[in-house]
Amino acid sequence: MRVLKRCLRHTAEKIRNLSLRKSLLLYMTINLVVCFFVSAVIVETAERVQNSIIVSYLEDPAYNWEVEGTRLGLTAEIKGIDEDIMSAADTFIVESLCDFFITWSALILTTIGTVIAMFLFYRNKIKQPLRALVRGSEMIAQNQLDFAVDYINADELGTLCSEFEFMRSELAENNRRMWKMIEQEKALRSAIAHDIRSPLAVLKGYQEMLIEFIPEDKLDKDKVLEILDAGMGQIERLNDFVETMRRLSRLEDRKVEYMDTTLSALTTKLRDTVTVLAAETDKKCEVEDFIQDCRFSADCFMIMEVAENLVSNALRFARQAVRVRIRVKENLLEICVRDDGKGFEGDAETLTKAYYHANPQDDHVHFGLGLYLCRVYCEKHGGTLLFANRSEGGGEVRASFLIS
Repeated sequence: MRVLKRCLRHTAEKIRNLSLRKSLLLYMTINLVVCFFVSAVIVETAERVQNSIIVSYLEDPAYNWEVEGTRLGLTAEIKGIDEDIMSAADTFIVESLCDFFITWSALILTTIGTVIAMFLFYRNKIKQPLRALVRGSEMIAQNQLDFAVDYINADELGTLCSEFEFMRSELAENNRRMWKMIEQEKALRSAIAHDIRSPLAVLKGYQEMLIEFIPEDKLDKDKVLEILDAGMGQIERLNDFVETMRRLSRLEDRKVEYMDTTLSALTTKLRDTVTVLAAETDKKCEVEDFIQDCRFSADCFMIMEVAENLVSNALRFARQAVRVRIRVKENLLEICVRDDGKGFEGDAETLTKAYYHANPQDDHVHFGLGLYLCRVYCEKHGGTLLFANRSEGGGEVRASFLIS
């Protein structure tokens, strides 16, 4: 029984996935076969009715019949009898109704069957995909791309729906990228306005102070030098901002350049970098020893830049210590950075936005691009950047890179 059901399902699946031409041929063939057998039954039935009525008159002793042969073994030709011998009902049945079915049943059934076959063909093969395509076209015209064309039959319309779905997904992805570029452009303009306005306002204040007080000898030499030194600090900030903009403009053109290395070599570089970064603070930073060495290909410079940004960010927010772990898991290189600070206050999308500042005071030192650069580099390298708050306190960042 199970085998029979499986065979029936397989047959139904094959019929459903037939091409439109083969499906139409199948529908018309079934229509002709059914119409032939039904019309044959109707003709046979009509002739039997005729014969039964005629035989009833032949067997009646009240009439004298001259019978010359038979037709189909039963039908007799009646001679020498007036036309009004048969009743009106029998005459209508024999000469009109039965003759009509015998003559026209095949043509009428074929016509009706063809109409039904075409209706079923449209309903089963064309209606659903056509409705899905029309609905999809209307939604695309309204700039609504959050839908799916789910017609999956393996016929011509199924192929057309698959291509339409691919086009919709590409449009949605392009639309998402476009809005992302627009948002980044807005953020860029906002950052430029903010990060240039602040040092310029400070420089303007210093200049006004010098113009006002130097002619009147109200500032001694040490104070003037202090103001000039502070002004140089703001100029350096502007230079740093220009360099940051230059790095950002080259970010999208950065290509992954694979090179052979080992886990031990990369761990040594990371440990040296962490030692330098931690020396600038009073906090402890350790790199866990790798369990087993291995050789792989990856962009070491891109990986090290991500690691430096993550460690620098962790040292800024850690209370006392930062721990770094590097390991290879299947075809991914993973760098995990943990700190004992207060953890993250936003989601991954917010934290990795360009020019995002968790602490407004960082505006004077950082430009909010560290985690954004890390996310972009991880994605370029086939990996991800994940954030989490640890149950014992502090934040954790996992950067992964696809290796070969």
